[in-house]
Order: sequence, then structure tokens, then C-alpha cells
Amino acid sequence: MILVIAEKPSVAQSIAKVIGATTRRDGYMEGNNYIVSWCVGHLVGLADASSYDERYAKWRYSDLPIVPAEWLFEVPRDKEKQFEVLKNLMNDNRVTELVCATDAGREGELIFRLVYNKAGCKKPFKRLWISSLEDSAIREGFNHLRDSKDFDRLYEAALARSKADWIVGINGTRLFTTLYNKKLIVGRVQTPTLAMLVEREGKINGFHKEKHFNIHIEKDGLTADLEKIKTEEEAKTIEATCDKKQAVVSSVHKETKSVNPPKLYDLTTLQREANRYFGFTAQQTLELVQTLYEKKLLTYPRTDSQYITEDMEDTVRQVISIVCRKMSDFVEKEHEPDIARITNNSKVTDHHAIIPTVQLEKQDISALPTSEQKILSLVSMRLLAATGEKHICDETQITVTCEGYEFRTKGKNVTQDGWKGIEQRFKATFGNKDKEEAERVLPDVCEDDVLDSVEASVTEHFTTPPKPFTEDTLLSAMETAGNGEFDDETEKKGLGTPATRAGIIEKLVKGGFIERKGKSLAPTKDGNNLVCVLPEQITSPSMTAEWENTLMQIERGQADAGEFLDGIIKMTESLVKAYPFLSEAETSRFDTDKEVIGKCPRCGSLVYVGKDNFYCSSKECSFCLWEDNKFFSSKKKKLTKKIAKELLEKRQCYVTGLYTPKRQQLYDAIIKLDDTGGKYVSFKMEFTK
Repeated sequence: MILVIAEKPSVAQSIAKVIGATTRRDGYMEGNNYIVSWCVGHLVGLADASSYDERYAKWRYSDLPIVPAEWLFEVPRDKEKQFEVLKNLMNDNRVTELVCATDAGREGELIFRLVYNKAGCKKPFKRLWISSLEDSAIREGFNHLRDSKDFDRLYEAALARSKADWIVGINGTRLFTTLYNKKLIVGRVQTPTLAMLVEREGKINGFHKEKHFNIHIEKDGLTADLEKIKTEEEAKTIEATCDKKQAVVSSVHKETKSVNPPKLYDLTTLQREANRYFGFTAQQTLELVQTLYEKKLLTYPRTDSQYITEDMEDTVRQVISIVCRKMSDFVEKEHEPDIARITNNSKVTDHHAIIPTVQLEKQDISALPTSEQKILSLVSMRLLAATGEKHICDETQITVTCEGYEFRTKGKNVTQDGWKGIEQRFKATFGNKDKEEAERVLPDVCEDDVLDSVEASVTEHFTTPPKPFTEDTLLSAMETAGNGEFDDETEKKGLGTPATRAGIIEKLVKGGFIERKGKSLAPTKDGNNLVCVLPEQITSPSMTAEWENTLMQIERGQADAGEFLDGIIKMTESLVKAYPFLSEAETSRFDTDKEVIGKCPRCGSLVYVGKDNFYCSSKECSFCLWEDNKFFSSKKKKLTKKIAKELLEKRQCYVTGLYTPKRQQLYDAIIKLDDTGGKYVSFKMEFTK
């Protein structure tokens, strides 16, 4: 039998249906000589630092840097059952070979390989590499399964990425947390992303607006401008000089311009536009596209390509025809789609651009949730626009001379809406307010025309600060970060990948380092402070972008994973050596008004006094001591601040006046903190002799 392993149960079900594995079992399906099971995301991951040495359970500067000589891998407790299912299936004598059917990308490859290795499996396996979950795509994929060796380098890059993130994350986070007594999360990608937000806010806060003046002259519907005069006095002088005077049209320049259609969507571009049109976060868009992919209505979402391949032409023509019928609101007239414009084999590596599938024909779009309808419509609109006609307009620039001053104006006349007409109809359908600024309609004038007695006026204006990042603009900045550091021949990958950028933003929000203000993103006080205390080597977008580029080169066999990790380790070692201690004033940088009674035994962050508890200051840590907890309440005792403080400092406390219902008397005992990392903290009791 052949064991097929997918990444999610829903994907496994789609595959099982096509290949005939229809009998349900506990954790898998089988039939037609196939067994189909799934991983539930990352079943196996790099072990925590404490797995290497018990002393690493506590966070201490003296233990840094932590760099494993040999890497350990573990299965999270909540996923042990499914791992055992896969392990038993892999070792089942009926199974002679496997098919890796996890998501066709770097992380999907890592998910399968770690399970395969952890289970000690040695059986041969092949790779299913598809960009759609349509039945036809799955059948085609199984008819052309690929050799697993073709993806060894992809796995090397994925594993190197995982280890690099572990080294930087574990050491950087522990280093700055122990120095500042607050959980400060440092990450290879998220820290430079945070740095870009902090830099932008610094420019906004440091911006000093400057006043300037524009002078306008108007006659017979023609208005021309002289802009950015620095002083009001000069502007008023020009106004007085030109008012009621004669002006001459000194030049008329007409030019026909065409704007080519946009490219198809890759994930990042789709996330940006979904944020711009609908206010969706990058994470929300990723989840919606993933859902539509699993419903077989969109192709694979985690792609960085904006093109299709030549062999897809017939399918794409069919999809366009379906879109025109199902979403006629976008279509004003029939035109021959320009498929060649979106076709480029050399620009498609792992996956082609995101497009609808032929399954759209059978789908009642109105039955989908509104958010899914929006994303499906957006992707459909882009397919029509990308294969549409050019947008053509006549652009006119006019210069008018009056009393020696030159005033200018420009306008345009659209002669062919083309693809922009499709886009505008899409916006109208969803009531989108993101409309282009209206162009001036210019009267028909010729060079040397005389304008008698023009009316002059002055308006006051101010320079504007840089705009705060939105998820749209931040994703764009992440995508192009560090581009200036590379030459033109280098493939630029920026910060993170299309699949990880949304998660990075969410981690920064969850960690309390950035916050959403409407559509804008801004660093919090802790976010600003964190970037201030970190060295440039950690916050530099260009360095992290270079790492991403190296990972891509590892995928292609153009760089060595070992050398890449050696560079990460050396950088981490130098980072630890650069921060042996801090001044007392500096360590209080992250202090709050909350009362601190000790450090968290789990993560080393400060423990605050709450209303009726004592809790860890880290939002990602669940450690909490409740005043009224089951252990102390059963002994008719309250966990006071004094007891809590001693438990955190010494891990034990001598407590008097404890009650036992068995003997109806009070007694004294040593209460020990016995924290196992679960939802609730446990305690043990010892009696003195």
C-alpha cells in the first residue's frame, strides 16, 4: 500500500476522495491500495532549550549563548496522538512507499521531513506537487509524482531557516529579557520589521510642517498654478502683479499615454490590496485564501509568482470565460484576453499566480460568507484586468506666462478605459471609496492664445509628514527591504516570505510591540524601547533580507546551509559578548507603574501584582498565582503577597496556621512551588522535623 501524508485533514479528505481511499479510520482513511493521513500543521519541531540541559529551564545570562551541538526534535503534547498514528502507519508492514502531499513549499517540505525522520522511517517516498485542490489537478499530480531527491535542497533551506530562527530567537530573547527584567521577544524577521515601524514613527514625530503658498490664475475655465512659494509676502506680490493682467499660452504639449494592465496576484500583493479595499489584515486574507483553496475555488495561496506557465493557457481561458459569466458586474464588453501578457515560465518557480479555478462554474457565490465573496471577486477581477486592454488617454500639459511668471496645468482625456474600467466597476460593486483623484478637464487652447484680464488668487498649504504604515504599505516595505543593498542580478526576497509575513505582523501585535489604530500600524512604547536597545545587526532590514536571499540560494544549491548557520552563530555569540551588563538606570527602561514582586520561573519576565493574583508580565506566558486557589483555600489560607514573593525568590515559603479538616487543628509546613508549566500552578508541602 502507499501512504499519502497531507498537511491538514481537509486537504487529506480532498486527496482521499480522488484516489479512492474512502474508508474512515481513526486518524486516517484507506482504500484502493492507499492510506491517506495528515500532520495537523507542525507535528514535530525543534526542542526547547531545557531539553538540552535542565539548567536552561531558568533564564540566565551566564548560560548564553545556547547553541546545540546536535539538534533535538520533539512532538507537542497536544499533537502526540496524531504523530503516533503516522508513526504506526509508516512502520506498518502493508506500507511499501509514501507520498509527501503536504503544502508544496518550503514549510510544507519541512513539516513532512521532520515527521518522517522522527518516526525513523526509511521507506522510499515521492512528492506530490500541485497548485490546486481541484480533482483534475490532484489526478494530474498523482500521474506525475516527483522524485523526493528533487526537494532535498528545499528541505535543507527550510531546516536552516528553522535553526536560524531558534538560535536568534532563543538567545536574543533570553539575553534582553534577563538584562531588562521583561520578556522582550527578539526574532530574525520580526525585529527588523518592528524597526521599520519605529523609524517611520520617528520621522512622523520629528516632522516640522512648513508653510508654502500656491498662486492660481483663471480665465474662461482654464486654471493654471505657480506652486510652492515660500513666503506669503512674495505670493501676495505675484498675485497683485498678475491680477487683471494679460496672459499668453506659451506652450501646449499633448501626448498619448497607455498604462499596461497589472500583473496577477501573488500572496503579498493580494494581501496588500485586500487591506486597501476591505481593511482585511494580512492574516485574515491568508486565512480566507487558504479556505477558498481548500474549497477548490482558488489556486495555491502561498506563492511569490505573478505569472502562469504556457501549458495553462487553455485552462486560464476557460476560467476567464467562467468569471465573465459568473461575475458580469465587472465586464462591460467582450474582449480577447491577452494570455501572453501573464505567461512567463521563467517567472514561475514553485507555484504560479493566484487565480480562480474552473470549480467556480459550479459554485453559488452568494452562498459563500461575505468575506470569502470579496476575496474571490478581487482575485477574479485581477485576472480579467491582467488580461484586459491597455488604458489609453491623451495627456495635455499647458504653460501660461503672465508678467514673466510661468503657471502650469495638466489634464487628461481617456480614450480607452481598458483594464481600469474593470477595476472601477469592481470598486463600484463593493462601494469602495478608494477612487483616483479626478483629473482636470482642460478647455481647448492653442499655443500663443491670449487670455485677457486673468483672475489671480493665493492659497495656503503645508507640507505633510510621512504617512503611518498600514498593513498594505508595511507588507510592501517588508517585500522590498534591503533591495538597495543588492545588485541588479540578485533575486530580492526582503523580510520573510509571502507565507510568513502575516504571522510576523500578528506576533508583534500579540507581543504588545505594535498596535492597530484603525487601518494604521504603530509601535507601542515597549516597541520603541526595544528597537532603541537592540544593536543594528539585529534591527537591520538589509541584513535579514540578505539572510532570506541566502536561504533561497540554498534551495537552488547556490549556497551552503552549514556556512549560513555558522554566520548566524558567530553573530549571536558576538551579540551576547557585547552586553555583559547594564547600568541600573538602563535596566529600568521598561518599568511600569505596576508593582513587581519577582521574576517568572517559566520565562524570566517580571511578575506583577494584580487585583486578585500575581501574574507574569509577558503576554505569551500563562504563569499566574491566584490569591484564592484550590491548594491554599482547602487549608483556609490566602496566598498573600508576602508568600508569593518568597515563593518566587526561594521557590518555597514557611507558612503557619494551615488547617486540616481531618484533625480539626492548625499546623505549620513548608510550601514549595511545583510548577510544571500547565494552566494552573501546583504546590507541594513538606513538614519540618
